[in-house]
Amino acid sequence: MLNTGARWLAGVVTVLCVVLVGPSVPADAPATRTLPAGAARDVVANRVMTWNICNPCDESNVDRAAAIAAFAPQVVGLQEACTRDVDRIRDDLESRYGLVYHVEYGMVLRSWARCGGVPWNPGGYGEAILSAAPMTDRVHAEYPDGGSEDRGYVAVTTVVDGRPVRVFNTHLAERRQEEVRADQARVLAAKVAPYEHAVVLGDFNARADAAELAPLWSLAADADPRCRPTDADACEPTTDWYSRFDYVFLRGVTALTHGVRPTPVSDHHLLHADLDLDRA
Repeated sequence: MLNTGARWLAGVVTVLCVVLVGPSVPADAPATRTLPAGAARDVVANRVMTWNICNPCDESNVDRAAAIAAFAPQVVGLQEACTRDVDRIRDDLESRYGLVYHVEYGMVLRSWARCGGVPWNPGGYGEAILSAAPMTDRVHAEYPDGGSEDRGYVAVTTVVDGRPVRVFNTHLAERRQEEVRADQARVLAAKVAPYEHAVVLGDFNARADAAELAPLWSLAADADPRCRPTDADACEPTTDWYSRFDYVFLRGVTALTHGVRPTPVSDHHLLHADLDLDRA
């Protein structure tokens, strides 16, 4: 009985100490998460990425943040993004991995079905740009015709590889809406053309040899030099259905490397490129 009483008293004292003093790990200490071998440990100043994160998809924003953190790009263009999801991804990138990003939104819908919220205040849906450097001169526009769903683009000026560059992020109309995409591509190309140095990220819902992408190809090249309208079969697929729909178009910017990484948390793959603006 004495031993039992002593153990009980020791337990009470321990609980009181935890309550009064607090846990040994500070409450605001960042969580940690294991990244793949060879993953970047800090933001890579010349790296950009585009990713359609898939919506509606019942995926964890923790897993989405981990996929981005493995490459730690300077700039990320996200499509099919909900404001709340992007905020959580951004918070997770900072709290778990120490990667701090600014964010600009290009939302084209307020959709309770896609993004939740409450009926009188549904979540915003569209594009977002994350950048490790501050962004200025944000422009957000919807295309005159979105097709079966509103579509648009968001553009900002930010710093990549130590130099200012104009970055566009877009999502063109769905696959069987070629004429709508052609109009959208013309609108976007007209906005890109005035810039000597530009990076155009996005899900274009078309193969490289699709006629509707001609206005963009006339201004820019893909980060993969093998991927071009005359050899669409050389373009590495960026979707689970083995099509190349996602691009990093470069105007006055040189790509050093590029890569495509499939991920289980989206039906689109991560597409990233390391850029050299000094060669521009």
